[in-house]
Amino acid sequence: MSESAVSNEQRLTAQTNDPSFEDVWDELKWRGLIHVSTDEAELKQLLAGDPITYYCGFDPTAASLHLGHLVQLLTMRRLQLAGHKPLGLVGGSTGLIGDPRPTAERTLNTRETVAGWVRSLQEQVSTYLSFEGENAARLVNNLDWTAPLSAIDFLREIGKHFRVGTMLKKDAVSARLNSDEGISYTEFSYQILQGLDFLELYRQYGCVLQSGGSDQWGNLTSGTELIRKVEGVHVHAIGTPLITNSDGTKFGKSEGNAIWIDAALTSPYAFYQFWLNTDDSDVVDRLKVFTFLTRDEIGEYERKVKEEPFKREAQRRLAYDVTALVHGAEATEAVIAASEALFGQGDLAGQDKATLEAALRELPNTTTAASTTIAQALVDTGLTKSLSEARRAVSQGGVYVNNAKVEDGESAVGDALLPGGMVVLRRGKKTLAGVFVE
Repeated sequence: MSESAVSNEQRLTAQTNDPSFEDVWDELKWRGLIHVSTDEAELKQLLAGDPITYYCGFDPTAASLHLGHLVQLLTMRRLQLAGHKPLGLVGGSTGLIGDPRPTAERTLNTRETVAGWVRSLQEQVSTYLSFEGENAARLVNNLDWTAPLSAIDFLREIGKHFRVGTMLKKDAVSARLNSDEGISYTEFSYQILQGLDFLELYRQYGCVLQSGGSDQWGNLTSGTELIRKVEGVHVHAIGTPLITNSDGTKFGKSEGNAIWIDAALTSPYAFYQFWLNTDDSDVVDRLKVFTFLTRDEIGEYERKVKEEPFKREAQRRLAYDVTALVHGAEATEAVIAASEALFGQGDLAGQDKATLEAALRELPNTTTAASTTIAQALVDTGLTKSLSEARRAVSQGGVYVNNAKVEDGESAVGDALLPGGMVVLRRGKKTLAGVFVE
């Protein structure tokens, strides 16, 4: 086993479910992770009994998973900690199609692109599940059983069990039928493919539970119904809620941009800041879903939010735990150190260069020549509206370069470079910008 794999197993070993709950079902309910499910009483009994095999699927429609997927990964991990056996499915075949979006047809990616994304997502899924012990996780790819299947066999053996009237009633399908775009047969058939996945995993591994987002409920039940018709067996599905903020906006979205778990797409600094900026009304629910804190510990943070919200202790704990979970403790500590240094509570020159650069990229910033004056850089970054305002701010003692007060606004930014050719501009106590020197 590689050093990184050993390190990951050590991190996973530190995770535990909350022993104050009677069983994992009760904990999932308390954490708000059950929005819809098949028979609740049967599920509770099933999960409290002997180990079962369960799965969750992830389609490679992008190069990385995002926070919505993280909900599924942590739900899978909690079930594994309860002794059950996870199958992490990365959809090499369903990723070539994509599940129906509410308003428009997906762009079909090339087979080569999808294959590359499959590998990336498999690597990501692997970091959240343990591949050791009696209930070790397995990775599976639905391309393995769909690629050899002919169109005739697919229609005869699988398609005959689906009724078009039922398929049309699925939320994702009906939404598209009522849109201007309509829906292609390609995306219409997605629910059949996902149903086939559950059937194959039932046959190969005895899998009896699938989890997914509640917006996938139609696809989840396609599998439970197919297994009932073909095998005469009742299996189960869990739909987790779509996480939204208290104002109703979709969680993890900012101006249409997802929060990715790949550091190359969302830097650890931006990731940490996202959690740090969680609203007081949302932070307790986020602690329940995204951390392994016990309900007593979360109850204490809930008290602090009510009594001392200005300290933002709950947000800082949330930001630390989730960033460490996704990017590791070392990267998280580097982010915190850089954040503090930006506001004068540390040595900027001693910060990790990549972390500091990521932080400055998240701020208003400009790329300029070393000879550019500080006054001009203030204008270029938007910290002031004009050169006269910039010079006035300097003369009033309100401008800082790398946390040192600026005495001469006509001095060059190149005279105060940090490693990597960066400069931190600050106006007043809190207004920051970055300068990158070519």
